[in-house]
Amino acid sequence: MSARRRVTVLDYGSGNIRSAVRALERVGADVTLSRDPKDVTEAAGLVVPGVGAFDAVMTGLRAVDGPRLIGRRIAGNRPVLGICVGMQVMFDRGVEHGVPTAGLGEWPGTVERLAADVVPHMGWNTVEPPADSTLFAGLADERFYFVHSYGVQDWSFDVSIPAMAAPRVTWSRHGAPFIAAVENGPLSATQFHPEKSADAGAQLLRNWLGTL
Repeated sequence: MSARRRVTVLDYGSGNIRSAVRALERVGADVTLSRDPKDVTEAAGLVVPGVGAFDAVMTGLRAVDGPRLIGRRIAGNRPVLGICVGMQVMFDRGVEHGVPTAGLGEWPGTVERLAADVVPHMGWNTVEPPADSTLFAGLADERFYFVHSYGVQDWSFDVSIPAMAAPRVTWSRHGAPFIAAVENGPLSATQFHPEKSADAGAQLLRNWLGTL
């Protein structure tokens, strides 16, 4: 039997932290809920959950030195998984109610209100992953659980280093297309909640654990 992979869920006050911890434990991870820099940097994987407003999540992350710790992991090729607003903050900025807030800047792009007649986008929806996706291996045609009013609706990441693999982008649609997930080297993220997505979400988390 293989050893349980050690995962830290970043504890910065996000509302869905406990459900993320339980979901990871159910799929075989050894989970620590912590903001201690040693736990954050030394775990095999780091999960950055997030619910609510972009600005509030960034404020919480800054309070625990999250931007620096997350950046160090990514620079060191150490896996990170962002969930919901934990994905959104990986982009350059978020704009809510006309007020821009700087994100972590790992990917270019702006988180904006969804171009849909009805928001929030709440409930189960399909996604369109690329054929070479690792996160969605074995999950063709599955549905995942979304709760959000904002998202990234354009992707403009140019790969300037020939040897660098292009990020793998998964799309979904609510009124118009928006980014549902990104896989980019050590950094992966989902707009939906895998911890609330039943068997499909559990398999996605297993797929991520398999990369650690």
